[in-house]
Parts: sequence; structure tokens; C-alpha cells
Amino acid sequence: MNRMESLAGRPWPRAVTDTALALLLTVGCLALPLAMPHGGPDLRATDAQWGVLVLLTTLPLAVHRLWPLPALLVMSAAAGVLQARHYVPDLSGPDGTSIGPTYLAVATAVFLTAARTTPRVAALVGGVLIPAAAVTEAVLAPSGHRVAALLTEAVLLIAAWALGRLARARAAIRDQALERAAALEREQAADARAAVMAERARIARELHDIVAHNVSLMVVQTIAADRVQDRDRDKAHELHGAIEETGRATVTELRHLLDVLRTDEEGPGDPSREPPQPTVEALPALVDSVRAAGLRVDFSTSGEPVELPAGSHLAVYRIAQEALTNTLKHAGRTRTALDLAWEPERERLTVRLCDDGPASDGEPVRPPLAAHGSGHGLVGMRERVGAVGGSLHTGSRPGGGWCVHAVIPLPVPEPRHEGHSA
Repeated sequence: MNRMESLAGRPWPRAVTDTALALLLTVGCLALPLAMPHGGPDLRATDAQWGVLVLLTTLPLAVHRLWPLPALLVMSAAAGVLQARHYVPDLSGPDGTSIGPTYLAVATAVFLTAARTTPRVAALVGGVLIPAAAVTEAVLAPSGHRVAALLTEAVLLIAAWALGRLARARAAIRDQALERAAALEREQAADARAAVMAERARIARELHDIVAHNVSLMVVQTIAADRVQDRDRDKAHELHGAIEETGRATVTELRHLLDVLRTDEEGPGDPSREPPQPTVEALPALVDSVRAAGLRVDFSTSGEPVELPAGSHLAVYRIAQEALTNTLKHAGRTRTALDLAWEPERERLTVRLCDDGPASDGEPVRPPLAAHGSGHGLVGMRERVGAVGGSLHTGSRPGGGWCVHAVIPLPVPEPRHEGHSA
């Protein structure tokens, strides 16, 4: 039981509870001699030894949460010495039964030990400590009152022990109920997400059919417009208007499709929700950022840049980003060369990044390039290059270090055909 409930129903930390109980019982034990009536039992006068024994009987309760069993043993032993030295009234004697703060302190420690410890420790307290305390009480009691003292002590401590185990059981039942409720809530949330994803997939299939139909219709209308352009310009103009209208409708449906495919887990800061995506022009800023992290990068470009599709722009940037990150992660602050070669005559863009390896003599540890993967690291680079129709080669250099060589195809301008289509 990690926390005790306060009277207001709000949880209190165990440290606060234990300290408050220890102080309360200490005050009660120290005030006991003042509360004894005249003509009561003949007790020893209070002295320094009495004060030390009282503190040993009550103050260990303040650290009970840390050492339950040792605190209980110290308190029980000190209470027994107090009674043996006749500093406190007998539990059962000629003057009747007297359950003072000393016995209440021991009973409180038994309750907390039974509530907080494991079943094995609780069984040890109930099977060994309580019978030993009851027998000790019977031995110290006056003649003729030993049986009454034994029964009173046993009933008091067994009741405290039983209440502690009951509190422990209730706390376990409560924790299990909370865990089951949390599991049920997670299951319901998972079912709801699955239902939402299934509905989104159904809507996406329907929108896909609509988009495919519209694109096919645009192709047919374009062919028809090209064939009638010379014979009937009005008809061609009408077809061009229909193509424009169909194209606008297709773009709208595509936006709806993308909105449907977005998941709830994509927060406002998700990269897919933050246009525009990085392009080749952002590579200098990327190089500056990794230089600030300690990587020595020589960046160079050659050839005449040409227009690239957005997908190729993003692929080039992400390949360079992943390669630089891997170099910094596996080779440390080494020297790296990033070269961008535009080759319009060969219809390709070459991205090459080579590092000198780590400063030590050991080879950098590189993750293997698997045939299939989750889209991370080198596998992700291969997927990006493949998506734009390019190729990727990675491997160690003969003189040490690592190289990443990617080839991105450049777009080829399509010739314009005048008149009828072929």
C-alpha cells in the first residue's frame, strides 16, 4: 500500500503519514506519566533511560516505509523494556486492563508492516512476532493476570495484523480494477482506430476510382481535341474547357484523398504537413548545420542545374541528409566530400558522398543494406532513389572510409506535336 488515505479522501504520501503518527505517539508516551491518576499503579520515576526508550518505541515509525520489519522489531523490543523496567502500566494487572500509547505504537507498527510488506514477511510477523510478544507480555504480567495479559496482547496485535492484510488486499483489488479499466480503454481506443482506418481505406478506394476515371477521361478528351482541332476549332475549344474542368475536379479529389489518408498521429509539426519540402537549393544550409556539429564537409557542384520534379528534389536532399548523418554517427568528426554533378547530356544527376573514416585505425561500423526494410537508414535511401527511377551504390573505400553514390535521372522534355496525334 503506497499511500494512506486522509480524512478528506485525498492521498497522503507515506513519509508524511509515518512522521505524523510517530510524532503523535511520541507526545502520547511522553505525556503518559502526567496523565496517571493518583493512587494508580506503582511506576518507576521518569529519567533519561525512560526518555530514550520512549523515543525508540515511537520514532522508528517515521522510517517504517524504508525498513518495515527492523522498525517493528526495534519498537517491540523498546516497548518490552519499558514494561520490564516498570515505566508503563501492565497491560493487564490488579488495576484492570490498560492499553496505553506504548502498546498502540507497537500495534500501529504491526498494522503498517502487514499492509506494506510481502505475504512472506507478513506471515513471519503473524506467526512468530505476535506469539512472541504475547508470551513476553504474559511473563512480565503480575501473577494471576498472565493469561489475561497474553490474550489481550494477542487480540490487540492480531486485530492490527488482520486490518493491515485487509488493507493490502483492498489496495491490490483496486490496482487490478484500475489496470483492467486502463486495458479496456486501450482496447476500445484501438478498436476505434481500426474502425476509422478501415473506413478511411474504403473512402480512399472510392476516391481512387474517381480520380482514375477522371484521368482516363482527360486522356480521351485530349486525344479528341487534338484530332478535331483543325476541322472544328469551336469543338476543340469546348473539349479543352471540359479537360480543364475535369482536371480541376481531379485535383480536388486528390486533395480529399490525401486528407483521408492522413492519420491522427500526424501532429501539426509532422513534416508531411509542412510544405514546401526541402529541395536541392537547401543543401548548403544542410551542410552548414552538419559543419556546426563538427563534421568537416567539402561541398561542390558541377554542371548546369536543370528543373527537377518535386520528388527528385526531395530524394536528393534526403539522401544527402541521411548520408551525412550516418557519417557523423559512425565515423565521427571526419572529413567528408559531398559532390553534386549535373549531367544533362547523360540525363542524370549524380550525388556522391565519401568520408575518410574514423580518426582511429578501426573501420566504421555500418549497418548492412538489406533487400527489404522499414524505410530507415540505407534502406530508406535505396527506397527514395528507386521511387524516382534512380540507382544507389554504397560501400567502403579501398583506402578507408565509406561512399554513397546515387544517380537520379533528369527529366527529358517531351516534343510537342502539332496537328493530329500519331
